Amino acid sequence: MGAVLLEELRAFTARLQCAETTSGDAGLGIELLDAIETLKSVGCAVQAVITDDVATSIREDRKARRLPRSEWARGVGSQIAFARRESPNRGGRHLGFALALVHEMPHTLALLRSGRLNEWRATLLVRETACLSAADRGIVDRRLCSDPNSLIARAKALAVELDAAAVVARHRKAVSERRVTTRPAPDSMAYLSVLMPVEQAVCLQATLGRDADSLIATGNGGGRTRNQLMVDLLFDRGTGAEVTSGIPVTVNLVLSDETLLTGGHEAAQLQGFGPVPAGIARQLVADAIDGDAETSLQRIYACPQSGSLTALESQSRTFPKSLRTLIDLRDQTCRTPWCDAPIRHHDHIRSHRESGATSAENGSGLCEACNYAKEAPGWTARPVHNPGRTHLLDVGTPTGHHYRSTAPPLPAAARQSGVEAVLIAQLRAS
Repeated sequence: MGAVLLEELRAFTARLQCAETTSGDAGLGIELLDAIETLKSVGCAVQAVITDDVATSIREDRKARRLPRSEWARGVGSQIAFARRESPNRGGRHLGFALALVHEMPHTLALLRSGRLNEWRATLLVRETACLSAADRGIVDRRLCSDPNSLIARAKALAVELDAAAVVARHRKAVSERRVTTRPAPDSMAYLSVLMPVEQAVCLQATLGRDADSLIATGNGGGRTRNQLMVDLLFDRGTGAEVTSGIPVTVNLVLSDETLLTGGHEAAQLQGFGPVPAGIARQLVADAIDGDAETSLQRIYACPQSGSLTALESQSRTFPKSLRTLIDLRDQTCRTPWCDAPIRHHDHIRSHRESGATSAENGSGLCEACNYAKEAPGWTARPVHNPGRTHLLDVGTPTGHHYRSTAPPLPAAARQSGVEAVLIAQLRAS
């Protein structure tokens, strides 16, 4: 049955990919949108059921093999993530969502399967009841299924009514998880996100706004807008330095010599952010040199054809530190497919106990969660020999599926003549 369903789904997907416009028929368009939304909801419900089945199957297999209980669920979320082309963090959320629906919230699952509830609202409902016991969660599930239109507000109220202490404990846990993160934004900008108690966030924004208004009122704003002043004040107070005095921490900017010295146009790579236009990269370097910030230049050697990082001029006496730096610059973020989390661990692809070398080819940068996940039974990883090209590794999951991870190319201006290009092509062909 499962194999037949899989083939039917693939055939239907192929048909849906060929769907055309409604030729100006707005009524038909609305009907199609409604039908596709129902399809998405049904698909989400079925995904949840299958996810739970996969997790149960893996746990039972590991239990039957008498593995320690701590190993039964390890890496399962990552396998779900691979199948859904998501980061391991999101895969863990999908797994938790599925377990909650199947085992504790059958009425919500039924609404989702009927198409009357979409995935986002179901996710919010699961989230708002996460602090409750299974029994209390079941009560919320039963009492809310009659009216899906007011689910979230009623879910919050019922959660407080059933177990106020759990809601308070959840708030305390949320406060303990406060953090600061960054993510790229268009036009070489970035979002700085702060997760903090609401009263602190409101106070911080109000203080920045008040002080920006004061600078504008006294004529000391320097022509900056209120929003610009608030950002500059946040930077000044967070770093203890003014915006114009430079950035007082190490920032790795990787760019080709032609981009730096001869006006080249190849984009640079800012570690922890991503591509930066050549002109902005040169300006960053110039500002750092002109200001009080300490700057240093370190040569990186890359293959001129592929941009693959091959070596790093060391300014440190300890090889492991230089090797870690090389891996950080080469991989940029966690090498697990679809995971863009910051690198926290430097891992042997082929483990050290299997005689894996401590080398750039056998090393990869991973986030903490992915490094622990790959230690679960059935996971494999191996470097793929890829001469002259970017670093490549193969990740195998316990279900026998394999995924390739390729390191992003670094800026490296090509310096090969036409004759060299022909010779290289002939050598590769032979």
